[in-house]
Amino acid sequence: MPLLRDVPDLSAYLAAHRTNPVRWWTWGEDAFAEAARRDVPVLVSVGYAACHWCHVMAHESFEDPGVAELVNDHFVAIKVDREERPDVDALYMAATQLLSGHGGWPMTVFTRPDGQPFVAGTYYPPRDRGGLVGFPTLLRAVRDAWRERRDVVDDQVARLREALTREVRFLDHLSPVEAGSLDLPAALTHLTDELTRSTDEDGGEGAPRFPRPSYVEALWRDGRPESRETARRILRAMSRRGLFDHLDGGFARYSVDQVWHVPHFEKMLSDQALLARLYWRVGADPEADPEWRLVAERTADFVERRLRRGDLYCSSLDADADGVEGSHVTWTPREVTDALDDQPEEVRQRVLARYCLRSPGDLEGRSVPRLESHEPWDEPRDLTVALRRLREVREGRPAPSRDEKVILEWNAMWASALFASRDPDHESRAREMLDDLARVCWSDGTWWRTDARRHLATAADLAWYLDALLDALESDGDDRWLVRAREIAETLLGDYWEDNTVRYSAPGAGLFLAPQEVFDGATPSAHAVALRALARLGLVDDPAYSEYARRLLERVSPVLISHPRAVVDSLEAAAWVDDALEVVIPGARGELARHVRSMPMLSAVLITGHGSSPVLEGRLPGRAYVCRQRVCHSPVDSLEDLARALEEA
Repeated sequence: MPLLRDVPDLSAYLAAHRTNPVRWWTWGEDAFAEAARRDVPVLVSVGYAACHWCHVMAHESFEDPGVAELVNDHFVAIKVDREERPDVDALYMAATQLLSGHGGWPMTVFTRPDGQPFVAGTYYPPRDRGGLVGFPTLLRAVRDAWRERRDVVDDQVARLREALTREVRFLDHLSPVEAGSLDLPAALTHLTDELTRSTDEDGGEGAPRFPRPSYVEALWRDGRPESRETARRILRAMSRRGLFDHLDGGFARYSVDQVWHVPHFEKMLSDQALLARLYWRVGADPEADPEWRLVAERTADFVERRLRRGDLYCSSLDADADGVEGSHVTWTPREVTDALDDQPEEVRQRVLARYCLRSPGDLEGRSVPRLESHEPWDEPRDLTVALRRLREVREGRPAPSRDEKVILEWNAMWASALFASRDPDHESRAREMLDDLARVCWSDGTWWRTDARRHLATAADLAWYLDALLDALESDGDDRWLVRAREIAETLLGDYWEDNTVRYSAPGAGLFLAPQEVFDGATPSAHAVALRALARLGLVDDPAYSEYARRLLERVSPVLISHPRAVVDSLEAAAWVDDALEVVIPGARGELARHVRSMPMLSAVLITGHGSSPVLEGRLPGRAYVCRQRVCHSPVDSLEDLARALEEA
């Protein structure tokens, strides 16, 4: 079923294009074979359901019969949901950035029938305007070049292929560093000094302003006063301003301005997971602001209410509601006072002041709620009734659409975030999720990226799932998590391992060039997560896994030394290779294990129970063994002695 209109159960993004007059094909060999048969170029259009400008280009161009006629007559058009095929997206995004100097979505790429690109960009308007080339103009230019200047097209393909190979196979072109030359503390200092210099008083740099949880955690982990103060600025700004939804909870994808006031309103499960995990992890530190755990809890509440789909969680909420960006979130002062007409004037004015709801507002005359600088983050009790009324009014507004697909990677991220909370109820929910993911995304000996089971899992899907399984093992000591972790690790190493790194795409992914995912972006790279997960597995099980992690570390070491900002998650993961703690407490979980779980320790694993982990062998139940690289202190059996051993380690 190669044509989009013939495929049942499409993702929300693809389903929205099913009835376009453009004859869309699904990604696959059939579409490229059709282009070869007709001797026409391929138009690859990539986007996702919550993307505002994807909707704009769809309405302006893909729904236009004249544009559709141009596309259908002279191209084979393929529509790709980037969340289903992040490997396709990564490869063509690299091409887009090389050719146009920037990236983003919608992504518009023209390729030969062999999939190799020669023209690429992002959004194109329906006609030439303001210095922008209109989409019909572009279509005609590409058509004419294909017909009349094929030699120029082929030359462009060859030159781009060379540059693209260097970009997406970056590690292949690095010179190895000498063994022992990687100084992790120096790399962390290099990174945090750069972040501290570049972070302004509003907790970021430039616009648009994207959350980067890994940067913040690196600053906090560095421990120096100036680094922690920079982290505080970012944490406070993200949670107190318009990026956070103060009435409904959860974080928007990014801020379009330089002060985190006006967000792009789409909400992704991946962002909720990484940010909640950040606020929980940093919030466990005694130096943390008390409100940070509340931020994580409000985010978890949002995910449970808005993104829960059966036993798991769907991927996103749209930026638009009823065709208007952010209309479900923004307010005018008049709307607030009308909604609170039964409340005292003092209450109405307090609500307006607390959330900076003014006229005119920040977004086309409307205001995005954010906290006034001196307001407490937690909601004042005397405003409970008024805020409940605003939420009721908001519930009556048109709601943003929801992308229902369940993504293995993002759900594993969310499970990992719930484990980071150290809350028993959250941890129980996370363990249920891991079982449900095995039921939903595994079938016929294959791991799938989504519940639709149309696209194979990427290395990132399996690495995040492996990492979450190890979180589960630490949470209750049940050996079944270790057994499954071994199975996932063997799949990751057997099907995705390539020349001391992990190939992002699954075998048979249909790409002319298999990308490595090394650089961290909106989410940690597959390389970094695999490095962390394999190193952790090596600590609790077979040291051979640690050796694989070491090889991943060695491959990325030249970048860690020269540009740690580009691989910040690999820098965090590197600590698991040479500097991690093992705390082994055989037998039933008691106060010693609970004490370890309560501590904000990074790069430390806890192994309990009576399972098959070799580090449990020959050790006495009820005793705690604090070890580094399998060299252990004397066992202890009291909280005081355990605290002392941990402090010394």
